[in-house]
Amino acid sequence: MDNPVSQNAALAAAPQRRSKVRRYVLLAAACIAVVGAGLYGAHWYVSGRFIESTDNAYLRADQVSMAPRVSGQVAEIYVNDNQDVTAGQPLVKIDPRRYEMAVREDEATVSARTADVAKSQADLRQQDLVIAQAQADLENAEANADLAQREFDRTSPLAAKGVETQQQVEEKRSLLDQAQSTVRLKKAVLDAARQQVSSLKAEVEQADAQLAAAKESLDQAQIDLDETVLRSPIDGRVGDRTVQLGQFAQPGTLLLTIVPVKQIYLVANFKETQISNMRVGQAASISVDAYPDLKISGTVDSFAPGTGAQFALLPPENETGNFTKIVQRVPVRIRLDADSQKTAALIPGLSIEVAVDTRSSGNPKMASAQ
Repeated sequence: MDNPVSQNAALAAAPQRRSKVRRYVLLAAACIAVVGAGLYGAHWYVSGRFIESTDNAYLRADQVSMAPRVSGQVAEIYVNDNQDVTAGQPLVKIDPRRYEMAVREDEATVSARTADVAKSQADLRQQDLVIAQAQADLENAEANADLAQREFDRTSPLAAKGVETQQQVEEKRSLLDQAQSTVRLKKAVLDAARQQVSSLKAEVEQADAQLAAAKESLDQAQIDLDETVLRSPIDGRVGDRTVQLGQFAQPGTLLLTIVPVKQIYLVANFKETQISNMRVGQAASISVDAYPDLKISGTVDSFAPGTGAQFALLPPENETGNFTKIVQRVPVRIRLDADSQKTAALIPGLSIEVAVDTRSSGNPKMASAQ
């Protein structure tokens, strides 16, 4: 049988051991807390206080909404939903028949106007011949008048001496008057022919202008015909495809959207109290909510010229009514530095968490705007 005295001593020592163990545990916990706080404080002092982070960030891409410039029924659709396309690739075709007819009509008009120009130029060249002929007729008439004048001058003294009769003098006078009248007539014909040149030159210019207008109309018709095929302006991926075969499309009707998935960037909306030390060129670490294991680096690219509220549909009017101060958000564009393999799965609209290291000086915020 156990000694009652030893049992009592053991019972008395048990609380003391538990108290010592408790003190050791508390002391260890306190040490761990102090060490942890010290490590956290050291990390905060070394780097943490320079990190500005936000989860108000989303991936963006400068997508292009595709709409036709001409109206008509959709005849063909060359792409499917979410299909990758290249710049210049056909997307949709509008029924081209009436635009082909317009091109043919304008081609016929151009041919007719070209013929008008040729005819006007031929008439102008023909008028040069008419002027030359009129000039020759005038010279012949002047020669005849000069001969008639000499005959009259020779006959008049002879008649005074009785060698020639008065009748002969009157005949010479009549011939002289007729020759001088012919000269005046030929001069009038020559002047009229010369004045006709100005009119014919105006006709040539008018024909040239009509030909130029016809060519412009043909070019416009050709442009409209070319526009019946809607082509992708950039490399990207088809999204928001609403076009249907047989649909009647008006100019400006949204048919589909091209998203340049290989040119994605990040827009992070930092609080205005976070951007005082941010600069263009500073490094950023990026975490994608959809891919927790994917870590991407980035670089601050530019700062928006105003807060998000300034570009809202209904911007605030703080000068009216009651005022409550609200911390504003400044959109900051961040360029992704990851390679194509990492960013292949990224699409616009994904939620992002981003942290900017403000320790580096980077460049002044306005540098990118200069």
